Amino acid sequence: MELAANRYLICTIFVIMEINDLYQLFLKNPSIETDSRKIKKGDIFFALKGPNFNGNLYAQQAINDGASYCVVDEETGITSEQVIRVADCLETLQQLAKVHRQHFNIPFIAITGSNGKTTSKELIHAVLSTTFKTYTTVGNLNNHIGIPLTILRVKADAEIAVIEMGANHQKEIESYCTYTLPTHGMITNCGKAHLEGFGGEEGVRKGKGELFDYLKKNNGVAFIFNDYDYLVNMSKGISTVISYGTGNADITGHEIKETKNEFLKVTVTKGADIAEIRTQLVGGYNLPNVLAAVCIGKTFHVDDEKIKAALENYTPSNSRSQLIEKDSNKIILDAYNANPSSMKAAVENFASMPGNKKVLMLGGMMELGNESIQEHENLVRLIDQHQWQHVVLVGNDYKNLPDNFIHFNNASEAKAWYKEQQFTNAQVLIKGSRSMQMEKVLE
Repeated sequence: MELAANRYLICTIFVIMEINDLYQLFLKNPSIETDSRKIKKGDIFFALKGPNFNGNLYAQQAINDGASYCVVDEETGITSEQVIRVADCLETLQQLAKVHRQHFNIPFIAITGSNGKTTSKELIHAVLSTTFKTYTTVGNLNNHIGIPLTILRVKADAEIAVIEMGANHQKEIESYCTYTLPTHGMITNCGKAHLEGFGGEEGVRKGKGELFDYLKKNNGVAFIFNDYDYLVNMSKGISTVISYGTGNADITGHEIKETKNEFLKVTVTKGADIAEIRTQLVGGYNLPNVLAAVCIGKTFHVDDEKIKAALENYTPSNSRSQLIEKDSNKIILDAYNANPSSMKAAVENFASMPGNKKVLMLGGMMELGNESIQEHENLVRLIDQHQWQHVVLVGNDYKNLPDNFIHFNNASEAKAWYKEQQFTNAQVLIKGSRSMQMEKVLE
């Protein structure tokens, strides 16, 4: 059955229900849950399924635990008006999100990119929340399930919504736009990430560019980092483009270098009266993320002092550019994700930081396809250009590379080695793709 633009037939015990009728049930029970283990009284349970799970099997359990309704797409054997049968639960969830989205006449800002999208989203949310009731993506719920759930959590009091969009193949961002309906959009960058799914760097630009394609067709507003010529080119044809960067942009700024300070310090030189922002972010590679938040804050007329305070008070979490001081050591934990672009930036930034007892602990980079061997070799060559006390490489991707570094198969082995060293007054960078779970080194 095809999913109509605003209508979807839902069958339960010979009753026909349209998507708008389901939406009325949602308004009375405005809490969606997709994990049967987390059901609260009144939730609407969507029985999603994947390669390793099938929510349809837990419909009765969800009802027993207090779910008001269960949306299923397989025969459950349950004869109850609480069970709503549809052709496809995921498509119904996305269509329900679209109906909800259409009830709002507020800015919906979509953010995508290879690196920095979650940090940018958090900074932008922090800035906008000083002045507006702002809803945003929780954690990393930025995929085909997380985005509709995020939209459905936007309440009637919303004044702005900030939606993060992750993608690892083409047409994915395009599909998200069909129910997010963004009015504004930002691509942080297009780097070497998910090369296997996108089909190379040009594929990455085409895939991420689907957001700008939508804005072009719908008179949207784009925010671009003007230092990247490819973003300037990708944004051509969009009716309104607002830029930020280190020069020749609507909002400009640069990093203030301090030899004894690990945290990024920024000055805004045009577009806002903010001489100094002392962030709690590690790394000059976060400069575009900070400037993006300033740019979007100014676009929506947030006061300069509020922008400054929000950016200075933001503390990174979830293993993203966190600075941890432990046992006299300074540890940069950036283990949420890694690709060639972000790894290069992190290593170069770490090399430029103060300290003479530097320890690199790097996990493998995933989803690189045929370019995986070459990209890991490139990383080893980059590491060789700097002086380190120790270099620890974790995972099979480094196994056959010609280097003199320490190698472990997994993070648990690296953790045992790290504990044995009993480092003091050292500087440590821990980074790797999510599947490598490099944060285990510190557990």
